[in-house]
Amino acid sequence: MSSSIQFSHQTLAVPRKILGPEGKICNPFVVVCRASDPDTRTLPRNSSTFSLKKPLMITKKSPHDIHDERKVISTGKSGRFGGKFVPEILMTCLTQLEAEFNLVLHDFQFQEELRTALRDYIGRETPLYFAERLTDYYKDKNGGEGPEIYLKREDLSHLGAHKINNAIAQAMIAKRMGLKSVLAATGAGQHGVAAAAACAKLSLECTVFMGKIDMEKQASNVLSMKLLGAQVKPVEGTLKDASSEAIRNWVGNLETTYYLMGTVVGPHPCPMMVREFQSVIGMETRRQAMEKWGGKPDVLVACVGSGSNALGLFHEFNGDQDVRLIGIEAAGLGLDSGRHSATLSRGEVGIYHGAMSYLLQDEEGQILAPHSIGVGLEHPRVGPEVSFLKETGQAEFYSATDEEAIDACQRLCRLEGIIPSLESSHALAFLEKLCPTLANGTKVVVNVSGRGDKDAATVLELIQT
Repeated sequence: MSSSIQFSHQTLAVPRKILGPEGKICNPFVVVCRASDPDTRTLPRNSSTFSLKKPLMITKKSPHDIHDERKVISTGKSGRFGGKFVPEILMTCLTQLEAEFNLVLHDFQFQEELRTALRDYIGRETPLYFAERLTDYYKDKNGGEGPEIYLKREDLSHLGAHKINNAIAQAMIAKRMGLKSVLAATGAGQHGVAAAAACAKLSLECTVFMGKIDMEKQASNVLSMKLLGAQVKPVEGTLKDASSEAIRNWVGNLETTYYLMGTVVGPHPCPMMVREFQSVIGMETRRQAMEKWGGKPDVLVACVGSGSNALGLFHEFNGDQDVRLIGIEAAGLGLDSGRHSATLSRGEVGIYHGAMSYLLQDEEGQILAPHSIGVGLEHPRVGPEVSFLKETGQAEFYSATDEEAIDACQRLCRLEGIIPSLESSHALAFLEKLCPTLANGTKVVVNVSGRGDKDAATVLELIQT
């Protein structure tokens, strides 16, 4: 027996009675079950988007356990996170996508074409830039001592952000699979622009779903998408609503359409694919650090929305015990305000868009609306691998407010002549708290994941009021 549930403009069938592991009936509209073993829970197989509250039993893992869990990330699970919690109709499609992904990883021709695109089309490698005046600024505040700050300049990539690294690779996979049409969802618009450009280059149709609120904030990126030939479809709400709408459209056109995921979320293999194609950031950073000072960075810092640029930088160094990995979330108007995007600080574990990870959700398991001045950080969830890094303690996570991000953006503009995106500015903002704690000469790399042209009007309006 089934009922129905309304998601925006489309009704999906869900079971009327969903049994938890103890035989208790859960609300069919919001799956909220608790269990001592998350792998024993019974979940609806024909629902598209739902949230499952976490079991509150987290055991401390030994280094041996962590090592064993890291080895199974390739199966789609990072510890207890990840997986494929999707309708039956998507299972075959995801299995085919995983098989194709595994093929291209070892296909010499594909890899050579991708290397050429990264070099000649995107402009890699991006510089590892010594921010001398920013370094001096923090040293002057600390009696002449402090870390040396380097910026990984993803803002100098084609189209001004790291998103194109993944978009071009996945568009190549779509064409290889014989699919003619690509769907994408975007918040700040950088992924939408990257998807539109990649599709234009490879002669693919491109449709981008974007929240109406985000379209108003990121009007320049909307124009760029249209100029690149993409059809931009407005959706009531923000990125989470645009993502849901894109997935619904994909489900209705699986035979002809490729869903180009822009970040490390969703069902397996989507998070792993995005992380793999963004890991070029960290690989370049390791090589450039060796060339510049003959060693590794001591500290890596990146903003975290759902995690694509952070994992792109972190993944290469994940096994290096002497390298600190620090992710900075959006604290918005403050962690106690209810207006933030600090999923790792204030979220709980659940299932959303096909995978288990940390989510912003209420007591009923309903997804909460995130907020950040950096639109690209307005995610209600982080990716499975980011969730795993938090739970195992392999990375540290903190947050920066809207005001702190705006101050950091101005600081980099005035000291280095670089306009960072408001998303990247959250990572830069954390230097205020980090630098006084570090020994003189510590090598810090901050990932400037995108340029701030799109945010200039917002920043100027806020600092003038």
